[in-house]
Amino acid sequence: MKSILVPIEDHGVIESVLDTALLLGQTFDSYIEGLAITPDYPVVLPVDIAIGVPSPITPENRQEMATACRERFEGFMLKNSVPRSTAGVPGLSFGWRQDGLNEDAFMGAYGRVFDVTVLGRPDGTNGHTRLSTVESALFETGRPVMIAPPIAPKTIGRTIVIAWNRSTETARAVLGSLPFLVNAGRVVVLELDGWGVPGPSASELVRSLSMHGVRAEAITGADPSNKAGDAILKESAALGCDLLVKGAYTQSRLRQMFFGGATSHILGNTTIPVLMAH
Repeated sequence: MKSILVPIEDHGVIESVLDTALLLGQTFDSYIEGLAITPDYPVVLPVDIAIGVPSPITPENRQEMATACRERFEGFMLKNSVPRSTAGVPGLSFGWRQDGLNEDAFMGAYGRVFDVTVLGRPDGTNGHTRLSTVESALFETGRPVMIAPPIAPKTIGRTIVIAWNRSTETARAVLGSLPFLVNAGRVVVLELDGWGVPGPSASELVRSLSMHGVRAEAITGADPSNKAGDAILKESAALGCDLLVKGAYTQSRLRQMFFGGATSHILGNTTIPVLMAH
C-alpha cells in the first residue's frame, strides 16, 4: 500500500476519508495523492443547434471547485505535518493531481496506477460519497477500494475479518489485503451458512494464507434472516474487527438494486473500514 488515491469532491463530509487515508499512509509509509472529482455528466445533443445546450458546469465553476478540493486536501495534509512529495524520495508524503476537475470515469481509470483508492461510505446521505464514484473505482481501477466509515477509525488491520463467499471477487479482495493480513494480530475467515458460490472452503483459504505467514482461523456464522450483509457486519462487530475484507458485487448491480445484496448493505451501513475488490 505504497500509493494511495483520495478522490475529493467540492462538498460533503470527507474528514473521515482523509483521516482513514492518513492512517493508511502512516501504516505503510505511503504516498497519498488527491484528485478533484465531479459526477459524470451525459452528453446532450441539442434538438435545435442554434439554441444549444448549456454545460451544467461552466469552466469558471470547474476551476473554483477544483481549487476548493485542492485547498481542502492540502490543508489537511499540512495540518497533520505530512510533507509534500519530493521526486525520488520515499516515505510518507502527499501530492495533488494538477489536471483540474475530473469526472468519475477518469478517476476509475487513473486509479489503476495506485495500490488502493480511499472513498467514503455511499449511504445515500446528501453530501456524502456518491455510489457512482465507488462503483467507478471498483469496476474500473482493477485495484482494491477502501471504504472509510463515517467516523474515522483509530486502528486498521489489527483484527481482520474476511467475508469468504468463495467468489472470484473475494479472492481478489484477499490478494489486495495481503499487506494488512501479514501484519494483523488476528485474522478470521468468516463463512455464513447457505451463503456463497461453489469454490474453496474457508479452511482451504486458511491453508493458503499460512503459506504467506498469515495465521488465520475459519469460523462459520449463522444467517437466520437470510441477510448476509447484516450478518457479516454483526459478526465482525462481535469479533472486534477493525477491517473487513470482502468481494464486491458477486451478484450483478442490477440484481442488488432490486433484490438487495451483501455488497449493497455493507456499502450503505458499515461502521468499520472495508477493503473491497471486484
